[in-house]
Amino acid sequence: MQLMQLIKVLHRLWTEVSYYLAIAWSRRIPQFAQAVDMMDPAQEFEAKILARMKPLNELTARGTSAVQQFYNGANVFLTGGSGYLGKQLIEKLLRATAVSKIFILLRSKKGKSIEQRLIELLQDPVYDLLREQQPNFAQRLVVVSGDVAELRLGLSETDWNTITEQVDVIFHLAATTRFDELLRIATLINIRGTRETLLLGKACKKLKSFIYVSTAYSHACVDRIGKEVLEKFYKSPMSPNTMIEMAETIDERRLNDITANLINNWPNSYTFSKSIAEELVKTVGNELPICVIRPSIVTSAKLEPNPGWVDMSCMYGASGLLVALGLGVMHTLYAGITNIVEFIPVDYVNNATIVAGWETARKRAIGENKTMIYNICSTARNLTTWGKLRAVTEKEARNYPTPLMVGYGFVLNTENPILFWIYSWILHIIPAYIIDGICVMVGKERRFVKLAKKMYKMTKILTFFLRNHWKFDDKNTEVLYHSLSKEDRHIFDFDSKNIEWSEYMLIWLIGLRKYIEKDGLTGTIYARKKQTVLGLITLIVLPLYLYLLFKIACVVLSVFTYFW
Repeated sequence: MQLMQLIKVLHRLWTEVSYYLAIAWSRRIPQFAQAVDMMDPAQEFEAKILARMKPLNELTARGTSAVQQFYNGANVFLTGGSGYLGKQLIEKLLRATAVSKIFILLRSKKGKSIEQRLIELLQDPVYDLLREQQPNFAQRLVVVSGDVAELRLGLSETDWNTITEQVDVIFHLAATTRFDELLRIATLINIRGTRETLLLGKACKKLKSFIYVSTAYSHACVDRIGKEVLEKFYKSPMSPNTMIEMAETIDERRLNDITANLINNWPNSYTFSKSIAEELVKTVGNELPICVIRPSIVTSAKLEPNPGWVDMSCMYGASGLLVALGLGVMHTLYAGITNIVEFIPVDYVNNATIVAGWETARKRAIGENKTMIYNICSTARNLTTWGKLRAVTEKEARNYPTPLMVGYGFVLNTENPILFWIYSWILHIIPAYIIDGICVMVGKERRFVKLAKKMYKMTKILTFFLRNHWKFDDKNTEVLYHSLSKEDRHIFDFDSKNIEWSEYMLIWLIGLRKYIEKDGLTGTIYARKKQTVLGLITLIVLPLYLYLLFKIACVVLSVFTYFW
């Protein structure tokens, strides 16, 4: 949120200058006058993708497929419903199936009741299509007060009994996904929360399927870099009960002090805690009709419910990097152009999740009790690299720039930590100090250094996943997809081979403009002119800036040499 507020301030300052420059430039082009009366190019691109929804909507509306029939009249309990995956899963279940009720676990937050939070949740654009098709869809939602970090999920006795009497399917999505989360919090939410949800599942009298959403990186640890990560349970780094007991009893400061030694082979508390949670699924949940979904890096929707849909929680991951690059405030990335990229659209993840729930119940009904694990990834059968995606951002994406941009978009990639540090100082931190200095002189708040350091930290946190690669096996997922009827393959598509990466990148970037930057997908032609002006300014100013830094460095070096 702070980043977007800052961008708006920068945009207002820039507009005063660039508007007249862009208009002056555009008047030299006779076609400009006619172009402004046409549909905006970004809207035109979105309309082309949206046209694909019509046959899908018609097929979905029939409600006759095997997967749809399984959920017909079912009562669902869902944790993590306010999260990115959870919101889209709720939408798809309500739009594509005739579920009877979805119980959503929510806790009071920031002085807002669970009812108020549900109302706010349903205002998200992810529900716009559903609202159009089913105006009364909220009647199928039942919000229950609880907290995944509490024992018995913080449920009242009445709610516990209602759920255990009525629920047929459980989706456990709730997790803290912050990479730098305190180990105690990560344990209580990701590990103990999973244990409590499994115990709830065991108490359910009608349970047909339990779907646990983990992460592909739960066992993509340091000693497996470059190796296969199979769709199987791996040895847990420690006993879940021991980790839970430590979180419950050890002083938080002491636990923080020993975190580095505990997680050791894992890059952060998130993946470490998710690996231990899988051990609970294996042991506590061994008698349940259960499966595990392991998505890789979840990105914007490819198609459903709207092309490119994302929310603000995505700003702390790959989407945040793309926003900063598109706005022209970020110019270096700690990754090489040959690095393999592991992205998977959110609608693919949830389509696989819904189908896996059906398949788990179907197999249990015929006596097959093995707990299946599904890696929902792209690189096994549709590999791409950062260099290929970067080429899209440098070519096709320049046709759809946002008018909110404040700098010319370019990026320097490096896998060298020293070079990355130098690039960050030259292109981000030093300019931030200069701008902050100007802000002080004109009486404005200093924010730019803080923003630059935040971008540096965010990139460093993601570096482990940007620079390293694992060979994610997805044979179970492939078999699952090909076991579906032709009808279900269309309604619940999750075949990574169907992702055309160049087009998907444009969908993602358009989605960031619409849902994060919120520029209305207008002003694209003006933004192209602005982009040209910014490019010319960059060509002039950047060499002068680098020369000035060089001269200052020479002076500092000479002074240092003189005294030493």
